[in-house]
Amino acid sequence: MSKQRTRFVCQSCGAIASRWVGKCPSCGNWETYVEEIETPAAPSGARGPRSATTRAEVVTLDQVSVQQELRILTGIGEFDRVLGGGIMAGSIILVGGDPGVGKSTLMAQMCAGLKGRTILYITGEESLRQIKMRADRLGVYNPGVSLMTETNLSLIVGAIRDLAPDVAIVDSIQTTYHPEIESAPGSVAQVRECTAALMHLAKTTGTSIFIVGHVTKEGTIAGPKVLEHMVDTVLQFEGERTHLYRILRTTKNRYGSTNEIGVFEMGEQGLVEVANPSSVFLSERSYGASGSVITATLEGSRPILVEAQALVTPTSYGVPQRSATGFDYKRLQMLLAVLEKRLGLGLGQYDVFVNIAGGVRVDDPAVDLAVAAAIVSSFRDVPAESEAVVIGEIGLGGEIRTVVQADQRVAEAAKLGFKTVVLPEANARKTTPRDGVELRPVAAVAFGIDAVI
Repeated sequence: MSKQRTRFVCQSCGAIASRWVGKCPSCGNWETYVEEIETPAAPSGARGPRSATTRAEVVTLDQVSVQQELRILTGIGEFDRVLGGGIMAGSIILVGGDPGVGKSTLMAQMCAGLKGRTILYITGEESLRQIKMRADRLGVYNPGVSLMTETNLSLIVGAIRDLAPDVAIVDSIQTTYHPEIESAPGSVAQVRECTAALMHLAKTTGTSIFIVGHVTKEGTIAGPKVLEHMVDTVLQFEGERTHLYRILRTTKNRYGSTNEIGVFEMGEQGLVEVANPSSVFLSERSYGASGSVITATLEGSRPILVEAQALVTPTSYGVPQRSATGFDYKRLQMLLAVLEKRLGLGLGQYDVFVNIAGGVRVDDPAVDLAVAAAIVSSFRDVPAESEAVVIGEIGLGGEIRTVVQADQRVAEAAKLGFKTVVLPEANARKTTPRDGVELRPVAAVAFGIDAVI
């Protein structure tokens, strides 16, 4: 019997080393190398190139039929929009999120909405009784749902082929193991090979497969980065367990936009769709307090009003603190430099904290002017106008640049009863006026801040 050989594999990027190292030379992470048993290569007859008598099937483009239904609606409007209009038949979708955020609850409620569909729910973390108890608590019932508790990939693949469901759910990929690989479940090799097998199964059978994945302490989906490249769609379920609201966003989607988000409220009866996120994010805002400015951001095709908060206080340290929650930290540094250069604000001896209220993360440059106005409002301790919505991107020269889809942003502000919208001059000339809404065009950051403070 030959001696078993081992190797060390980075659990973050999949790099391989012959011995343990503290810092991965590929991704730079510390203490991510885990020892695994090296699987011997299969005989050439078993896993080699095809023989001369074997031919792969080749078809022309016009021979491919697309008459069958391509999208499966889940009955959850927020979920369908994030997916790009429903579940694409034969796709493989990765759902990641923190423990306890509601991934299994979302999957259970999706099963309830797929009426008339055959569904196979495979779990490696819960018993059948636990799943039944959750379904009773959520009021979920669908006679087309079949349950299975299994972690062996061979048995899972066999069950999917035998049942041929429309949708299969594997919860979770970290507990599933390939019997031909000797490394532990959840390792890089296991996660990669199990996902590859499920992907091949989805493409050949037409079954849509959901894979539930855990996240690391940094907030990324556990396993090598190649896992995200293998699947068709990557969904991230975000939210704090101590807060009511959950945000479902897509970081990759081969069949739709990657900018859409879905907002849910977690309650005793499970997840409830939030039809108007703007009213939710603004429901607890304080009036008459300095450092608070309302802005309109875009998440995909949906305009959402959020509150930009800032706190500027004298520093107690040699180096002032800069902190941003829900906003890009590097962009905050740039805005502070513009305010110091163009407005003459001496922020070098002040700590600056910026927060986008409601737990939402904003990457839209159109919120620049609102964040800058919130910082100046807190610095001067003067409240900003509470009935104004501020929109505009700030350039390094202090100019206010044009933003996209200004009409939709103004319409959202008007719908929620705001009386004033501060926006770039170029957008103001092309924006349709709204009854009861005053448009205040501005060309420079100084004029934009003076318009609301």
